[in-house]
Amino acid sequence: MDGAAGSGGVDSRAAWRTAWLVLAILTVSYGSPLLIVVGMKPMQEALGTERSVLALAGALVWVGTGSGGILMGWLADRIGLRTTVSIGACMIAGGLALSSLGSIWALYVGHGLMIGLLGNGGVYAPLLVYVSRWFERRRGAAIAFISSGQYVAGVLWPSLFELGLGAIGWQILMLAYGGLVVAFMLPAILFLKPPPKAPVAAAPRRANTAPGERHRVAGLHPNVAQALICVAGFCCCVPMAIPSAHIVAFCGDIGIKPTHGAAMLSVMLGCAFIARQAWGALADRIGGLRTVLAGSACQAVAIACFLLTQDEAGLFAVSAAFGLGFAGIIPSYSVAIRDLFPGSEASWRMPLTLFTAMSGMAFGSWFAGTLYDHFGFYAWAFGLGVLFNLLNLAIVGFLVMRTGGTGRTLSWPTRQRVA
Repeated sequence: MDGAAGSGGVDSRAAWRTAWLVLAILTVSYGSPLLIVVGMKPMQEALGTERSVLALAGALVWVGTGSGGILMGWLADRIGLRTTVSIGACMIAGGLALSSLGSIWALYVGHGLMIGLLGNGGVYAPLLVYVSRWFERRRGAAIAFISSGQYVAGVLWPSLFELGLGAIGWQILMLAYGGLVVAFMLPAILFLKPPPKAPVAAAPRRANTAPGERHRVAGLHPNVAQALICVAGFCCCVPMAIPSAHIVAFCGDIGIKPTHGAAMLSVMLGCAFIARQAWGALADRIGGLRTVLAGSACQAVAIACFLLTQDEAGLFAVSAAFGLGFAGIIPSYSVAIRDLFPGSEASWRMPLTLFTAMSGMAFGSWFAGTLYDHFGFYAWAFGLGVLFNLLNLAIVGFLVMRTGGTGRTLSWPTRQRVA
């Protein structure tokens, strides 16, 4: 460790203690959208509706989380992180309570507006920016680590939710989990400390950059590069959402027990948690963009394999491989934003990137449900997921070629303050 390791500064032991606390908070907050994933079939039967209706409710969580991150990230800089995340925790609990009423409108408002926009939107993006300000050399590893809260939640909660569904039903389970969110998150938020003051550092500059090319990213206007990254994020998250949102229901359709389907989801997200740490370390070595490219290539192969088997053992293996592949993609986009743009712009560029990525998650979840309602099986969803993944690879590959090197070779004015 460097000299700051014991001082509570950037990349210090205090920074890693903060990352562990944020991981715990996100593990609880990200349990909330899993209730509808695990309970999709019994909820469909109880509400007497189509699967795409429930898939849309789950999709609205991702749209809300992404769009809410832009608003709440801005708000956190003005009213404070603790206040913003506290609002998010209360909104998640309120959204679960509203959704438990058992009507479609309550499900949509509870999930889209409260759990998504004001809930996880007020938790994830502000905490992501917050932790990025605690790290410099190990930023990729730290962002990957805290983003693993989604996967820790995926390992911890599905089997417990499956037991709860059988014991107390989905409505009481939603109320109980909402109580847990408030009881855990509000006290935990009190331990979040202000990040260390940002050092003044010279930004990296391309050796072959002409004076007229300054303020460009990959040879493009910064906002053009941002737009391409956003489109790429949308395209990679469409296939990412299909197994994540539908694997339990898919298993039930082909005769696999619901408990085994929930276990399959846990295996997928557990493998993602383990792999995400490796992907984060890789991002620190080769840059965020190249890590996105590698992870997306692995995801494309894995989602294609869902078309090749309906055997339970085979699906467990494919689910594990899928988790290993997609694990590093989303946090690597955040690392890429910090690699390619000034740190002072992180509070809006990172949430914007997350919004488009989560919109892809939402579209993928809803679209897969719609295709299932039309065809009665998921093969079309998996096949179209492969096509979206290939488009993502084309865009990210173009950006990697334009940046060259590790994807950190851009030209911003020197003496840029790292936020």
